[in-house]
Amino acid sequence: MGDLGDYLAVAIAGGACGLVNSIAGGGSLILFPALLWVGLPSLDANVTNSVATWPGYLGGVGGFRTEVHHQRHRLPRLLTATIAGSLTGCVLLLLTPSGAFDTIVPFLVLAAAALTALQPVIQRRLADRHDDGRPPGPTAIAGIFLATIYGGYFGAALGVIVLAVLGLTIHETLKQLNATKAVISLVDCTVSVIVFGLFGPVHWDYVAVAAPLTLIGGYLGARVARRVNETALRTSIVTLGIAVAIVLFIQNT
Repeated sequence: MGDLGDYLAVAIAGGACGLVNSIAGGGSLILFPALLWVGLPSLDANVTNSVATWPGYLGGVGGFRTEVHHQRHRLPRLLTATIAGSLTGCVLLLLTPSGAFDTIVPFLVLAAAALTALQPVIQRRLADRHDDGRPPGPTAIAGIFLATIYGGYFGAALGVIVLAVLGLTIHETLKQLNATKAVISLVDCTVSVIVFGLFGPVHWDYVAVAAPLTLIGGYLGARVARRVNETALRTSIVTLGIAVAIVLFIQNT
């Protein structure tokens, strides 16, 4: 159990996580370090972060209701791959010794920071896409399976990977691809919630504090997105991720 200051820090980080995810992505690079800062082991912080961010993904899908309806012919195959991939990632995480995860996690944080930095490049490349109406092929399904293994294992910046896979394998508009990405991210996170809730070291007191704030932050982020400098915000998140990775590297030496 944490003290009042710990819960306040996690609450603020949860709100910021939802806000940043709604505007620029990479919000887990705020909440995950906060959970480490209040004293959780890295494995515990990772699974607690995965569970706490679920409401934000639910809100994201709600924002794409119309687009999701138009993508219903593509979703069954992609979501089957998502469930299989996320389950694989979750099981791999739970089988990873805590000491080994401590060694791996700085690299995962760096990867998440790099992916967050690359998100605008991916979005620009997809800006002029149009729908060809075709269902996802084997390459798209395999790509989503591999992406959601990462999502089940760590999850930060998963949306960037999913969007890149969809953009490379499905000819569709960016808005529709973002809707598909939102559903895949929600299903991936839902699998994590179930698996980690049953078998993982989730700190439910921190989830209870952070989860509602991620939802509120996501809603507020959608409301203020046009008034926020997305580039400056993304740069700050990437810088924070790099700083956290450096601290973790130092702690492991």
